[in-house]
Amino acid sequence: MPTTDKPKILVVNDDAASLLALTSLLDQWATETGYTVLAARSGQEALRQVLLHDFAVIILDVNMPGMDGFETAEAIHQRARSADIPIIFVTAFLADEIDRLKAYQRGAADFLFTPVIPQILHAKVSVFVALANKNEQLRRQTEKLSQRTLELTATNERLMSEIEERQAAERKSHAKDEFLAMLGHELRNPLSAISSAAALIDMPGAHAEMGSRARQIIQRQTQHLSRIVDDLLDLSRAMSGKILLARKPVDMASLVGACLDTFRATGRTGGYRINVDLAPNWVDGDPTRLEQIATNLIDNAIKYTPAGGTIDITIGAEGDEVLLCVRDTGVGIAPDLLPHVFDVFVQGSISLDRAQGGLGIGLSLVRRLVELHGGSVSATSDGAGEGSAFAIRLPRADAPQAAAAPQAAQPVTTAGKPAVLLIEDNEDGREMMATMLDVYGYPVLQSADGLDGVDLATAHLPNVALVDIGLPGIDGYEVARRLRANPATGAMRLIALTGYGLAEDQRRVLEAGFDMHLVKPVDIAQLLGALGEPSPLPASAG
Repeated sequence: MPTTDKPKILVVNDDAASLLALTSLLDQWATETGYTVLAARSGQEALRQVLLHDFAVIILDVNMPGMDGFETAEAIHQRARSADIPIIFVTAFLADEIDRLKAYQRGAADFLFTPVIPQILHAKVSVFVALANKNEQLRRQTEKLSQRTLELTATNERLMSEIEERQAAERKSHAKDEFLAMLGHELRNPLSAISSAAALIDMPGAHAEMGSRARQIIQRQTQHLSRIVDDLLDLSRAMSGKILLARKPVDMASLVGACLDTFRATGRTGGYRINVDLAPNWVDGDPTRLEQIATNLIDNAIKYTPAGGTIDITIGAEGDEVLLCVRDTGVGIAPDLLPHVFDVFVQGSISLDRAQGGLGIGLSLVRRLVELHGGSVSATSDGAGEGSAFAIRLPRADAPQAAAAPQAAQPVTTAGKPAVLLIEDNEDGREMMATMLDVYGYPVLQSADGLDGVDLATAHLPNVALVDIGLPGIDGYEVARRLRANPATGAMRLIALTGYGLAEDQRRVLEAGFDMHLVKPVDIAQLLGALGEPSPLPASAG
């Protein structure tokens, strides 16, 4: 509704002379007092004016034809917007008490008696105009306070949000600091064992059995270090979305059963009651990544369940999903930790002297890999000491109609040991691998960069080239491409040595022309197997 700075006064009177007299009197003081005057000749016209304007006061004649003053006042006060407008009734001085009572019941604020005394009119009107001005000032102050309150509320909310973000950043920073401390701890443990075992081998009094045991320790701890590095790389790739899945139909029951066989073969399940119920259920997934998921869940259950505890592993179907559940009777998960068990750098009861070990990234990797397969993962626990359960849900796929019979591997036969070209820029790594190959009777050529390696291969035509990917000069991919393009070396067996073990890395290796992809560190058994010989070392228990 339109308003002006000056308050308005409405004069309502059906008598033209009386209306003119009242408005003329009021106009005399309008500039001095600061108001404007409007007029109405009937109750209906007064109601129309009230719809259009706000009034400081209405001066209303009681005796009007049609709608009298009482009815007009009642109609004005029935409307919420105008219910509080003060009304001064104009009536004869001799009006009886009944009419006055009726006027007050209709909302009268005051009376003017005819004939109207100008000074009294001026005094009464001035009071209501002053009150209207005060009300307007209060309204504006209220609006300003309300606006200021909104601004302060928004500022407070922004500050609280910044505080929460800062606290979250501090928690993440603290978690990363703890993670780095754990990483240093986890790396130093196997490095310390390797260093001690290497020193033991060189001791003058070390007998053959001690040397054999030391070598097994070096091999086992090297594999442990390799797993730590693989977990870190896999998690980094998974978080950045750089893992590509090599999907194929996979029977989860067979896959989890094979994982369990590995744990049993290494003695990890000894001392536990392992209950297994694996119903055949197929998914469309990457077998390597699915094996990582299952292995991490089983390893987590073993790690946090004391000896003598129970671990239940089940596979079943729920609607269109395959459900893998690993439940244990171990240490459980505290309620405040439960919502964060799949977050990066989170581990229960973090301390450097904890017995469980590990980096606390296995469950984070599980979640990323499950989500890449279009599935979900959840954790439940009744609290500390009450065990825990992890459930993996993956989209179910139809079992393949018929699996093609695998082609039998052809034995490799050689007339003597094949010559090997080793292209590796790391001097210690190149020397150790060349020494191991020499011990097993392989003639070895060595090169420290890609261009020299290509020249050696062209000049000597070895049977096999072991090529590191990260080389000075030209990288291993370019080495393979050049050797394949040369008719003299095009049929040479090429084996890539790389620290990158993801599916896309293997794809790049094969596209460059390599025959095989080995991930560092490569142990002697794996290397000889790639060259066509059976493993020379017995499998050692973990």
